[in-house]
Amino acid sequence: MRRLGYCCISLGINQGKPKKDHISVNRTMVRRTFDQRGLGYVSELAIQNIDDCRRLIKYNLSRGITLYRMSSDMFAFMGFYEFKDLPRFDIILRKLEELGDFIKANDIRVSFHPGPFDVLASENPAVVTKTITDLERHAQIFDMMRLDRSHYYPINIHINTTKPSREEASKRFCDAFLMLSESCRSRLTVENDDSPSQYSVKFLYDHVYLKTGIPIVFDQHHFRFGPQDQTLEEALRMAVSTWNVTPVTHMSSSRTIEDSTAVKTAHADYIYEKIETFDLEFDIEIEAKAKDLALFRYIKDFHS
Repeated sequence: MRRLGYCCISLGINQGKPKKDHISVNRTMVRRTFDQRGLGYVSELAIQNIDDCRRLIKYNLSRGITLYRMSSDMFAFMGFYEFKDLPRFDIILRKLEELGDFIKANDIRVSFHPGPFDVLASENPAVVTKTITDLERHAQIFDMMRLDRSHYYPINIHINTTKPSREEASKRFCDAFLMLSESCRSRLTVENDDSPSQYSVKFLYDHVYLKTGIPIVFDQHHFRFGPQDQTLEEALRMAVSTWNVTPVTHMSSSRTIEDSTAVKTAHADYIYEKIETFDLEFDIEIEAKAKDLALFRYIKDFHS
């Protein structure tokens, strides 16, 4: 493996600090506040989020972490406006450019993982339209940061529906993919699922990658509970083969290790298994509840 990283929120950076001094990259608001305070408040929160994102990435760099998943909540309600219409957009753009320059200068790899409400394969055209808007906003943030239009900076999603069948849903996914801008298409990746009725790496390879060229993000935790149509090594090798840059993968442990009553697919606070690599080269985002603390413990437990 090349890099280990974590997702969105750092627990370590705020240890010992009063809450008022906490670094936060996902300040947002409820809909009522958005309606009352409008785009001026969106800009205020976004500037604070961007500033703290830079502080957090500097903290990561000081600890040797050069892989980081950015928060999709950098801009509140970002599907409801154009970025250029935000008050103080000139300041926002300058700060994003500076953040991107710092990322490139230090060879940091960043990604996005929009949430489950983005369903590019939905049977509902309104949901597809909202999804396209949201995915385009993520791509625009990377563009404003002047990051390459490449899977080196991935925007990763799931298909998120199997209706009325996986075959039909995956075809709609591929059709909707063609509706995205080049900026978005050049960064989009797709991930295997953690349910036997959903999408394995092999299914994604046959029904999505071969039709669109979208790389597959392999999630080792999802593989355990998803469709078992390959061995772990076969699925990992297949996913890795779809990338033209260093692949990104995900790792987490089952919450049941810490709490026997938990849902087995839920993520644990820490990682309890050594990540299988089969001598392949790829980057790993650790999806653990303890965030960077889980990453540091993994390195101590398995790389010391």
